[in-house]
Order: sequence, then structure tokens, then C-alpha cells
Amino acid sequence: MLLFALRTLTLEEPSLPRIGIFGWGLVAPKSPNLESFARNLDASESWLSAFHGFGPDNFLVGQPELDFEAYHDWVDARFPPNRFPQLVDKMDPTVQLAIAAFIQSLDQNAGLEAELQALGADAHVYFGTGLGCLPTIHHESLELDRAQRRWNAFWAAPERNTARRAHDESPDPAAPAHPETVEPADRPDAQTLWDAYWTERSDGLAEYLEELKAIEGLKVEGDIDSGKMAVMKEKRRQLARLEQKWQHPLPPWRAVSANLLWNIANIPAAQVSMLGQIRGLTFAPVAACSTFGVALKLALDAIRCGDAKAVVVGAADPPPHPLTVGGFYNARVISADAAVSKPLSELRGTHVAGGSVCWIVGDYDYFTAKGFRALGMEPLAVGTSSDADHIITPSQEGPTTAVHRALSAAGLDADAISGWDLHATATPGDFTEVATLKAALPGPMIVTARKGTHGHGMAASGGWELTAQYLGYERGRLFPTPLGQDELNPEIHRLHDRFVFNTACPAPEGPAGKLSMGIGGINACVISRPWER
Repeated sequence: MLLFALRTLTLEEPSLPRIGIFGWGLVAPKSPNLESFARNLDASESWLSAFHGFGPDNFLVGQPELDFEAYHDWVDARFPPNRFPQLVDKMDPTVQLAIAAFIQSLDQNAGLEAELQALGADAHVYFGTGLGCLPTIHHESLELDRAQRRWNAFWAAPERNTARRAHDESPDPAAPAHPETVEPADRPDAQTLWDAYWTERSDGLAEYLEELKAIEGLKVEGDIDSGKMAVMKEKRRQLARLEQKWQHPLPPWRAVSANLLWNIANIPAAQVSMLGQIRGLTFAPVAACSTFGVALKLALDAIRCGDAKAVVVGAADPPPHPLTVGGFYNARVISADAAVSKPLSELRGTHVAGGSVCWIVGDYDYFTAKGFRALGMEPLAVGTSSDADHIITPSQEGPTTAVHRALSAAGLDADAISGWDLHATATPGDFTEVATLKAALPGPMIVTARKGTHGHGMAASGGWELTAQYLGYERGRLFPTPLGQDELNPEIHRLHDRFVFNTACPAPEGPAGKLSMGIGGINACVISRPWER
């Protein structure tokens, strides 16, 4: 027993598997793929453009440049001819953006697609969204609203409503105001309230619903397969007869497309799994602006604990939408003067953007032994934390905790960090972020801030910024940003003066970090180091 204990004490702790990136792809403003993204980074220009989502307006946004048709042949080579039209007709732009980034990510290493399939349950997919599939949700909400208004107007009409006819002869004091008695500007809302009130009291609707209930209550009898088809056929026949009898408009419950279900939060991940034939754990991490960093942490953890050999990590956001732009504006964090707002400068607000990013990360030894080449940099660790404070204003404690946890997990001291990429949204929070960074990492590292280039994709921009950092270190030069040296905010300059401005500069030696801070106070700090080639 003593001998066993002594042997146990002398055993070395097994080293954690190293992680490499073996595929990556993205869609960003002005950048339909990774190659154009890298070319555009070489210029110091902003990629933002006019929104015009409210008619003429003062908003600049980052519109993702996606030609989904470019992926038609790839899909046709693997699936029946109806698959690509289904992706076009049924999938939200958010999902299409995710698919595009994933397909691109298979191109950097020949045989990567087959390897992910061969791994079976040892290949996972963690593909998140920041905002979800807003275009589909918005469209179906409008369809429901239109159908509900028409439906209520039909059943509120006196000819199908005894209570309404009685009201016309002897007014019901509990009834809402007649639309014609209110101010013209208030009449649309008054009409909605009026029709809904009388629809609830329609004897015609009550009769219709009883007839509908009888039809929907038809049961399958006998053989299940043949009985099911017989019931469906009989329901269609009786429903057609019912519609002919009542001549009613489309019921609101039939106005909402099933596309709403095909575009819930996990569908970008699910489509990547289905198109890639990847059979391991698939789900959608959602952590606002920290989504990509959180997904990457989960991937590193899964590979290092032996639960996976490879993980497809990604994030996607819909193209800029009136709901998003309006929400950001009323949160007082968006610029609305038709000019580019650059981080670290005048702090006038951020710009909404859409797009996607996808990395395929895997066990370094496993993949390199099979001849695959690692890309960019080596992700060492991701530290995460929550502010547990304010929903949108970052704290100092939360991000600092994430930075310290990342450094500890990477086995690095603070003075080892040579470069850093900020979350920096061109709001007053930039000053707080730089102050927090300097308190945690007081060394002379060089710092980048890129949302003035591509805008703020809720989930994707963290992945874009990491990809830009990794490409820069791999090529030995940090890409420029739109910020001119004379535009640096004086208060921020007082804290730190080593930034990447509108000219490229050599990449420093040693590890680098990147911080993302999400709405809700979710923080993710990624520490990476260059590969030794």
C-alpha cells in the first residue's frame, strides 16, 4: 500500500491536449469569404454602409455580403436536388450565413470533411447566435397580426354577431369606443380593440368553432398508415366544405408558417450538423457579444477532457434589421449621425452588423498526425465570468476575473502578453475597458480595436476580431484599423498609447489576448500564442 502511494506521488500529471484550428470561414460586411476579409483588413477603411431600414435615416450598419447561390453546387454534390431550394425557401438569412461560413471552413485542409464524419460522436458542433433569426420572427409576426386583424373584423361584423347587432340598437356601456369617435391618429388601434371585443362575443364564430372541433376530432381507425391517410383526406374535404359555407378569411393559426419552427435558436447548429453529417453533440450557445468566446471555451474543454476530438465552433447574426437598429438606438449605444464612429475616439456609439464566423478546432496531435495543418495561432485558454451587475454597462470586476482566469489556465504571467484586442464599441465604455485592461495587464502591449471596420455583430464580431488577430500573427503583421493617431481620445491616450492605428505594424512576439463583453454581463477572454513554424 505504501509502495503504491509513493509511486502515485512520483507520477507526472498528464499534459492537456494542445488545440489547433484546422478550418475557418466567415461572412462579414464587404467580405463574402475569408480571402476577401483578409484583403479588406489590409486597408484601413471602414466597411459600413447606409442602412435605410426606416426609409432615409442616419444609421450606418455592417451589411454581410452573402451570395448563397455560390454554395449551390456544394449542396447538390452531397444531397438530393430539392435540398438547396429548401435551404433557400425555409431558412432564415441567419442560418444561411452560418451554412456559408461552415462550408468555407472545410477548404483549408483537404479531407477535413471526411474526418469530421469519420469521428462520429467524437465530432461536435457548438454554433450560437446573438440575436436569433429575427427576419423570420419579424415576418411571421406581421403575417399573424394581419391575419388576426382580418379574422376579428370578419367575426365582429353585425351579420355574424348577434351581440354587435344588439349594441347597435342599445349601446353596451362596457364596449370600447367606436373607432369613428376617437382622434384620427388613434383609429387604427381603436379599430383593433373594437374588433377583438366583438369577436369574443360572436355567436357566428362560436358556431364555426364547434363545427371545426368536430372535424379536427376525427380519429385514425384500423391500420395506422392507411387510416392516417384516410383521416387526412377526410379532414381536407370537410374543411373545404366548412370554408365554403362561411367564406371566412384565413384563420390566424394558419397564417404562421412552419418556418418559424425551422428557425429557432439551435437551427444554425443543426444545419451545420446535417450538412456536414456530424453526429456528435450539437447545440447553440447563446452569450450575446461573448458567444464565440464561450463556444470556443466549451470546445477546448470538450477536447481536453476527451469528450471530443474536434468541434465546429461558430456564431451567426442576421443582417441589420429595424428591430435590432431600433433596439440598440433606444439602449443609447448606437451612433445615428450618418458618420463612422470609431472605437477609442469620440465615443458616439457602435454600428449594428450581421454575418457569421466558423472555426473547426481539434486535438492538435491527433490532426497533425493525420497530415492536417494548424492555422493562425494556438488557442491556449478561455477565461469566462459574469458581472452579476448591470445588463449593459460592464463592470471592472467581471472582465478582470475573466482575464485572470484565462491567464491562469494558460499558465502565463500578465507581463507575457504582447498584444491585445479590445471589445471596444465606440461608447464611453471604451475608457472603462482600457482602464480595466491596464489594471490587469500593466505592460506595454500593443492594442487593437476593430468595430469601426466591420461594425458590431452581436455574436459574430468576437469571432471576426479573433480571426483578424490570428491572421495577423500568422502573417507577422497586425492589420491596420480606421483610427487615426490624432483621433485617439485624450483620456484614453492618458491610460495607454500603444494602439494599432491606420497603418499596419509588425506583430509582436509572444502570446496575445482578446476580450469580449456581452449584454447581460457575460465575459470571455481568449489567450493565444503564435505557432512555432
